[in-house]
Amino acid sequence: MTKIFTSLCAITLAFSAFTAHAADDVIRLGNLKLAHFAAVSYIKEIAPKCGITVQESTFAKGLDIMQAMIAGELDVGATASEAAISGRAKGVPIYIVAGFAKGGARLVARPDLGIKTVKDLKGKKVGVTRGSIQEVLLAAELSQNGLSSADVPGKDVQIIYLSYPDLNQALLGKNVDAIMQTEPQSSQAINKNFGVEIIKPYDTPIGSPIRTLVMTEKFYKERRPLAEKFMRCFVEATKTFIDDKAIAQKYVTQTIFKGQITADDFNDAIDNSGYTYDITAAHIQTTTDVMAQHGIGKMMPPPIAKDWVKTDLLDQAKKSLNIK
Repeated sequence: MTKIFTSLCAITLAFSAFTAHAADDVIRLGNLKLAHFAAVSYIKEIAPKCGITVQESTFAKGLDIMQAMIAGELDVGATASEAAISGRAKGVPIYIVAGFAKGGARLVARPDLGIKTVKDLKGKKVGVTRGSIQEVLLAAELSQNGLSSADVPGKDVQIIYLSYPDLNQALLGKNVDAIMQTEPQSSQAINKNFGVEIIKPYDTPIGSPIRTLVMTEKFYKERRPLAEKFMRCFVEATKTFIDDKAIAQKYVTQTIFKGQITADDFNDAIDNSGYTYDITAAHIQTTTDVMAQHGIGKMMPPPIAKDWVKTDLLDQAKKSLNIK
């Protein structure tokens, strides 16, 4: 009996050690349900061959991912740069480690209003999602076109804050006159004929905005081998989507959106929000400066990009996979 008991204890301890080790290999990923975030989502599909397990949680907006990181619920997150910058300014211990998509914004208006330029928005209601890079781009576009704005009446443009799906519904229902929208929703509005493109807002100092892959400082510093594996998997997933548009299209339209968007919606969306790997401290610094200029993010003080943009893991992963 003693031998049996000893054997059972040994098995229990071995199993506990195995499960603890397995738990150590789990990476908790926060993501958004958007077409240009899909390569990040695809990491979990190829994770087993990368030697990792990825548990993905989907959030409504990037600022929610920042809150989950503060709570210690995530290791890695995919966000627009605005959310990452705001989070870092508020003390969220994160590093930007890569970019994963560029562009992904479009100013869309109701077809019946004859809006042709940003200046034509004077006296109009414009919808945007609060805490998004689209909000930053809208503020920059209105400012450089000499238009004032606020979320109450009295300025040149009245801002209406809504979620991404609700923006399209508001435009369709004629509750707003225009929206600064993400992808694939802006492409859907155009393809379904209840929206027309005014501009792609890439003529501000920010240029074409780059979405950011962020890691907690703890994960980056204390779980380095796992962070390296994850980054190689990210690069491999992104390369797959860049090289094989058919795989990307099927994954986005069928797996992520369950047939709710068409192949045309996907193609138009990705034409305006291409997948990438790269990001620079200079781009993040410019975005930070524009946010500070327009009072977005309430940053006291704004973070200095070179202190928290860390691309060494990305450079190492790209080199190991022979990607320039």
